[in-house]
Order: sequence, then C-alpha cells, then structure tokens
Amino acid sequence: MRKALTTLPALFLLAAGAVDAQSVALTGTMGNRALLVIDGAAPQVFAPGDTRLGVTLVSADSDVAVVEIQGQRQELHVGESPVSVAGHDSDGNRIVLTVGSGGHFSGTAVINGKTLPFVVDTGATYLVMNTSQADQLGLPYRKGPRGVVATANGRVAAWHAMLDVVRIGTVETYHVQAEIVPNGTPFVLLGNSFLARFRMRQENDRLILEKQY
Repeated sequence: MRKALTTLPALFLLAAGAVDAQSVALTGTMGNRALLVIDGAAPQVFAPGDTRLGVTLVSADSDVAVVEIQGQRQELHVGESPVSVAGHDSDGNRIVLTVGSGGHFSGTAVINGKTLPFVVDTGATYLVMNTSQADQLGLPYRKGPRGVVATANGRVAAWHAMLDVVRIGTVETYHVQAEIVPNGTPFVLLGNSFLARFRMRQENDRLILEKQY
C-alpha cells in the first residue's frame, strides 16, 4: 500500500545569489521522495539524488526534506505557512521581499517559535499583533504595561510586550518590542521596532533589508 502524500504547503526562497532557481517549495513527501515546486512551476517528484534546475534532493523523511543548491544544504518543512514573497541571503543578514497584491510586502515570520504571517508597515512604531496571535505565542502580555494606541478603527487599548526572537528565513533578531491590540488584523504588522535594525532599500518590486545589528 502506498503511503499517503502529505499536501500541506511550505516554501523556502533561495539566496539572492542563486542563479538556477529562485524558490523551492516542499508541498508533500511520500516515503523518501519529495514533491517540490521550483519557481512556481508544476510540482515534481524527486527521489534522493535527483537534480533538476540546480536543485538536488538529499533526503526526505516524514514532513522534512533536505535539498542542496550550489553546494549549500537547506532544510524544508511541510506544514509551514505558505510564503509568496520572502527570501534571504545565505549569510543570515539579508532579507529580500517581493511586492505582492495591493502593493504590500508580506511573508511569514517565526516569532518565539511560532509561524505567523506578516505585512511590512513602516508607519507602525512597533511590531503589532492581535491578542489571539499573542495568546498563540503564550505571551503574558496582560501582566505587562498597558496604554492606548491609534489605529484605523480609532483609539484602542494595547499592551506592550517583548518578543524573544523574530526570524525571517535565516535572519534572526532578538528582544523586539511589540504592541498587542484586540481585534487586530490577521497579519502581524512588521513595524519599526523590527525594521529599524535593518538598512532598507527598494529596487523595483523588491524590498531589501540588510541587518545592521
């Protein structure tokens, strides 16, 4: 009996210097084989050792696959939230975001070990999330300082909290200040308590963040 194919999506964007492929998605595994999507093309089944478009499958097991691109190995996971825009350099200091629908730069971040979708908001003083997201992270924000902030829906109560780590791709930042608001958007707003740690520049449809500290 064939093992059922896992179909939850995950996407890992390659380093900006990669030539042969811009993105690799792990959409499922079946035994030691992996179902990979390269540059948004049709899914292809890879067996260990198969190489296509510069991507080699090293191994696959359960919901994890290891691929090799230009001599560098990367680990992909099934079940991560789909990412259509976020990428990173292999040195862990650079994030590249591509503009999406509505002209926004968005993606997914791993915050205190949990994956959450985000939208870049240069007008936000802090990283902002709603109470449901904060509860998902297990933040004890209700015990912290409380204030009032202005939002698109008027002035609302907010709590201040400190996030241990925010990771996008391989780029990690630590001790990021956040505001927790009730009934916020389903996306984390990636504000200046995170963005200020990067040198930002926009090139056509890409936003490039280079870590400063």
